[in-house]
Amino acid sequence: METPVTPTLLAAGAPALPHTASNGQLLLAVLLSIGAIVLLITRFKLHPFLALTLGSGLLAAVAGAPFDKLLASFSTGFGSTVASVGLLIGLGAMLGKLLADSGGANTIADTVLARTGPKLLPWAMALIAAVLGLPLFFEVGVVLLVPIVLLVARRGNAPLIGIGIPALAGLSVLHGLVPPHPGPLVAVDALHADLGVTLALGLLIAVPTLIVAGPLFGRLAQRWVGPLELPADTTPVDTVKRERTPRFGAVLATILLPVVLMLGKALADVVIDDPKATGQRIFDFIGSPLIALLAATLLAMLTLGRAAGFDKGKISDTVGSALGPIAGIVFIVGAGGGFKQTLIDVGVGQAVSEWSGKWHVSALLLGWLIAVLIRLATGSATVATITAAGIVGPLAAGMSTSHAALLVLAIGAGSLFLSHVNDAGFWLVKEYFGMSVGQTLKSWSVMETIISVVAIALILPLSLII
Repeated sequence: METPVTPTLLAAGAPALPHTASNGQLLLAVLLSIGAIVLLITRFKLHPFLALTLGSGLLAAVAGAPFDKLLASFSTGFGSTVASVGLLIGLGAMLGKLLADSGGANTIADTVLARTGPKLLPWAMALIAAVLGLPLFFEVGVVLLVPIVLLVARRGNAPLIGIGIPALAGLSVLHGLVPPHPGPLVAVDALHADLGVTLALGLLIAVPTLIVAGPLFGRLAQRWVGPLELPADTTPVDTVKRERTPRFGAVLATILLPVVLMLGKALADVVIDDPKATGQRIFDFIGSPLIALLAATLLAMLTLGRAAGFDKGKISDTVGSALGPIAGIVFIVGAGGGFKQTLIDVGVGQAVSEWSGKWHVSALLLGWLIAVLIRLATGSATVATITAAGIVGPLAAGMSTSHAALLVLAIGAGSLFLSHVNDAGFWLVKEYFGMSVGQTLKSWSVMETIISVVAIALILPLSLII
């Protein structure tokens, strides 16, 4: 069914670019622009921000759009994306930094591991990674978790890959499927999906996906890879004891606060279903992503920072230092928003709607496939999510709230498919675990593929039920 491009699909204030080009010309424009982005990132090692910016210009040029209109469209898409997503990324980074520097992460790890037997270690590591993965970016989570994995392997005489894969799976599943991580946040914004519903369904899909790709696949990966020697020069971070550390309950409550608030808003929308009701207005306010993450960050200054003995200056320095490393992420996400807006304004979304209607391709499967192809080409889950969301965005215009959320998850699942040598995460895992390229392909790369396939295999039938 054809879905026209309506004004609601355009960012506020964005002038619609003339999209009188034929579908064939638009297809050529998309292929050339994405190909240029892939080539610039992989071959010429250009920063994704610059690659996405140049790719947007090439897209508009081949589609026949005037360059003055292109500049306004790209700028509007960049600004609206940073305004809606950049604030949340910044607050998430502050929360994650407080969690790491205060020793809160080690508090969770120590508490869970103290109550876990040797046979349940893989499950415990998956649980720890999933909890820590809620507020932490993937790369930060890896740096934080690897010393814990090494420590557990030494203490329990456990196979490194057998407990490492569940930990990595916990981080990766949360990174691809659950807000407030950058990829899902961008897709939620691009598809105008409800964040609370997306969060609830993301957690529903994430749990069985993590079980299959984590503890269960970890056993098989352990046999495929064989025993790995523990790096001798790695000092686990929790050998440095602090005089004061946050309590387990306080840490867990702080991490889960934004999740509870956003889920509460989604539940209120279903139960109360009256925008004018006082109760729903309260839940809409406290459950909005910005307020939920802001509340958690402010609470973390007390439950994590003060509990660890930080004074006001130390807390200020900690949250301030969290912003520098994420500047690159924010600019990539912003440029992706500009590229997405250009895709919409030149009419690519409308053309995709026509093609999917003629071919009778499920929008969920189409979003997953597009994200898979871009992920394989660029190695970037974030770039794959941003681009796929921009291309299939118009398909979400007539969707129900739950199906729009499932489209976000389908794109997120596709963005995790088969991490290989063009992905920075591949080399990060390889070096930390001391594996060869072949061993990393048989463990990490297969795990990422399992996450992607299992997730879409759960999303498609779920779309027929809800």
